[in-house]
Amino acid sequence: MAKPMTKTQLVAALAEEMGSDKKSAGAALDAVVNVITREVSAGGAVPLPGVGKIYCRERPERMVRNPATGEQMKKPADRQVKMTFAKALKDSVNG
Repeated sequence: MAKPMTKTQLVAALAEEMGSDKKSAGAALDAVVNVITREVSAGGAVPLPGVGKIYCRERPERMVRNPATGEQMKKPADRQVKMTFAKALKDSVNG
């Protein structure tokens, strides 16, 4: 398995792909991350063409078990960030 790409490596790859400098590529990456964070925090969804969709899912109140004691307890309702991946990306990885 390959090592995960670091943010510095991602910024360098973006700069090369865009034909621009690392500073503007880093600013573009930060802007995209800020937009995704803002939209998903507000309960929306953000499609990334060719990659997938990032969205927020509401989870209801439920009973959970404490693994240390085995005690049943109520966990309050919360929200969870999810991502579905595009078929094109799955196909490129598997074929």
